Amino acid sequence: LPHRYPFLLIDKVIEFEPDKRLLGLKNVTFNEPYFAGHFPVRPVMPGVLIVEAMAQATGLLAMESRPGEIGEKSLFYLVGIDKARFKQPVEPGDQLFVEVEVLQIRRGIWRFTGMACVDDKTVATANIMCTARDL
Repeated sequence: LPHRYPFLLIDKVIEFEPDKRLLGLKNVTFNEPYFAGHFPVRPVMPGVLIVEAMAQATGLLAMESRPGEIGEKSLFYLVGIDKARFKQPVEPGDQLFVEVEVLQIRRGIWRFTGMACVDDKTVATANIMCTARDL
């Protein structure tokens, strides 16, 4: 991924099936910069960053599935988010498991379903669309 700290939201790839699915892990530490303001009394990972973690997982899945097509001279861009739902807060100390699955690849648009879990409980879901663009 082209992302770097503090915006790299996948620490490790646990499972990978080319053109099918990827399971990644984000260790949510007490030192995350966003916890200082969201919220000081009870730190909670912003939902948009959970969706961003899903989007980064889609980028990893696409780039690793198609190394000659996506990655070196292109970026994988987010083009749409549908049906995002947040079911429970993600807090410092949580391990956020992010799973994305390819639903469809057509005319350069990749469609995914994403799910984020903590302790085997779903904390967020979303449908994500992305595409690669040359640099």
